[in-house]
Amino acid sequence: MAEIYVAHSKDLVEGSKVFFQSDVGELCLIRANNLFHAFLNICPHQGGPACNGLLIHRVEEIIAEDKTYQGMRFHERDLHVVCPWHGWEFNVETGRCAGDGKFALRRFPVTEKNGDLYVTVK
Repeated sequence: MAEIYVAHSKDLVEGSKVFFQSDVGELCLIRANNLFHAFLNICPHQGGPACNGLLIHRVEEIIAEDKTYQGMRFHERDLHVVCPWHGWEFNVETGRCAGDGKFALRRFPVTEKNGDLYVTVK
């Protein structure tokens, strides 16, 4: 088990991504909803660089009480990272695939000590 220093928390604004190397491969630290999340930068679909893609809020359909379609909107908090190879989306808080929950990005614990961010690699 190794604890890797990545960055100072104040240096990362909302939506920031920091890529760094570890013994298990390239990892990505993402600041989303004022929390920090770290993932192995490998898409479980076909091995693409999942975290290199866009960060977008989940699209949700608006259905009225009478069951009529009212359009679409972006969810306020549910943020996804989109793999640039084939568009697979992963929830930034859980790492789970939006289209098929049995797939997920490999997560790593993030700790903050005196403003410094560390990722624990097991």
